[in-house]
This record gives sequence, C-alpha cells and structure tokens, in this order.
Amino acid sequence: MTFEEIYKSYWNKIFRVCMGYVNDRDLAQDIAQETFITVWQQLPKFRNESSIGTWMYRIAANHCLRQIEKTKRLRRDDFPAQLAVKEEPAPDENVQLLYQYISELQEIDRLIISMELEELPQAEIARVVGMTDANVRVRVHRIKEKLILKFSSHGRR
Repeated sequence: MTFEEIYKSYWNKIFRVCMGYVNDRDLAQDIAQETFITVWQQLPKFRNESSIGTWMYRIAANHCLRQIEKTKRLRRDDFPAQLAVKEEPAPDENVQLLYQYISELQEIDRLIISMELEELPQAEIARVVGMTDANVRVRVHRIKEKLILKFSSHGRR
C-alpha cells in the first residue's frame, strides 16, 4: 500500500480519533497531520507485525497524549486575548456534544471509544491499547453507558 492510499483510506478515521481526544477541530487536524508526517517518515520501517491501521492508531494516540500533556502545562486561558482563535460552531449539535462528552472521559477510554466509533474490530482495539479483547468489550460497554447517561441528563437521546 502506498502512502497516498494509506492517507486516503485513513485520514478521516485518524481525524475523528484525534477529535475525540481534543474536541477541537483545528487541533485535531494538526494532530492528524502530525500523525501522517510520522507515518510517512516511519513507513519504510513498518514491519507488518500488526495491521497498518493498528500501527497508525497507536501513532495518533501517542500524538494526542503528547498534546494533552502540553495543554496541561500551558492552558489556553494563559494565552493573551488577541491570540485567541474563535472556533466555528459545529454543524450538528449532537455530534458536538458527543465529542465534548468523549473529551471528558479518561484518556484510555477516549481512545477506545473513538476507535469503536470508527468500527475497528475490538481485537484490533485491544492490540492498540494493550488490553485483552474481553477487557475492551467491558470497557466499551461501560463507556457507552457513561455517554448515554450524559446525553440523557441533558434531555437528549
């Protein structure tokens, strides 16, 4: 598979996983781009020990975790007001709420549910996060329950 084919096949999936982590469109695009730069640089070293998707999701997760650490060290509120960028409202309020609720989850749960929403097989999710298949199934169920509870507490389904 060429890099161009990989990019076309995985861009939207990687972007949505990043969006689930950071709940910020511009930042998610930046992280997705960083992910693909890393993929491009490391592709010759890829040893096919896992699927290309699993490898890429792990790279994306690592970039997201690094970004979260950076954000913890320097919060956006610390930026001068003239540098603040206005975010465009999301076209679908329920999707925006979903990203917000996902961003409030623990880091590992964000990764798991983001990949679940991308319809990755749970066995592949387990390989990315280093858990057993059974553990991932239980986590997915619990995460979905948490998200449903958040939606219902705001009068949504």
